[in-house]
Amino acid sequence: MRFDRMTGRQVRVLAAAVGVPLLLVAAGVTGWALTPVAAPAPPPVAGPPTPEPAATTGATPERVPVAAPAPADLPVVDYDPAPTGFPADPGALDTTPLTEGLHPTRRIAAYTAPGGRPLAFLDPTIRGVELTMPIAERRAGWAAVLLPSANRTLAWLPPGGYQIVALRDQIVVERRPHRLTWYRAGRAVRSWQVSLGQRGQETPLGRTFVLGRTPPPESVYGGVDIFALGSVPDDPDSVPASLRGAHIGVHSWYHDGELGRKTTNGCIRLTKSGQRELLAEVRPGTEVVVDELPAPPPTA
Repeated sequence: MRFDRMTGRQVRVLAAAVGVPLLLVAAGVTGWALTPVAAPAPPPVAGPPTPEPAATTGATPERVPVAAPAPADLPVVDYDPAPTGFPADPGALDTTPLTEGLHPTRRIAAYTAPGGRPLAFLDPTIRGVELTMPIAERRAGWAAVLLPSANRTLAWLPPGGYQIVALRDQIVVERRPHRLTWYRAGRAVRSWQVSLGQRGQETPLGRTFVLGRTPPPESVYGGVDIFALGSVPDDPDSVPASLRGAHIGVHSWYHDGELGRKTTNGCIRLTKSGQRELLAEVRPGTEVVVDELPAPPPTA
């Protein structure tokens, strides 16, 4: 089901659940609605890199595969689950920081590979929230980004129609020790104990990113804004009916008594002070990596 409106019963279920945050929800019965929240100012933005000219030795420039025309009726990636058919992320558990983000400046087509098949469009925003996706790979003039509203999946974009944004931060979550660590330029800044997904609703493994932020819909979130991630539950049918269609998120809770335990519906829950610090310092587009065990420290 969609989360554009919820009934009074669904609101009560959400308040009682160990919640998965909703990026753009309106609950008419309570009067609560989302206004996109300002994020920390991004680093300077530059256009797509310009290919260097061929060396005077006669070297041939790398050929950029031609992008096939995209049919106008392709779906647009939004907050609902993304279209299938895109390639798996081969570096899903790689904790090497992704330091560049890609922000579409117009509607652009997403492909299966450089010169491959177009499967969907990406817009500059998703439900009014600016979209920035980490760049996972570059090849032959194309850029592979972490696909929003999908888990462990890449989309390939041809040159043009986007801006490059510097990403200085990374969040690494380790499921086994229930720990979230915030890195800046490859160095650990802070760590917090967190609550993670319960059995059958485990927090999805792999690389994702901060999709956007939203005010808390209910008091159970501790009165602190929520980070909605690009990832969704691995098994959408495992979560309560009122939460289906929602994304995995990073948020606080009205008490800290369950930190270090598996109690959520897949979300990453930390202290209110920790959440406020991340909200103040970390911009949308920042990479988030969820691993099972402690990983070697990221290297810039």
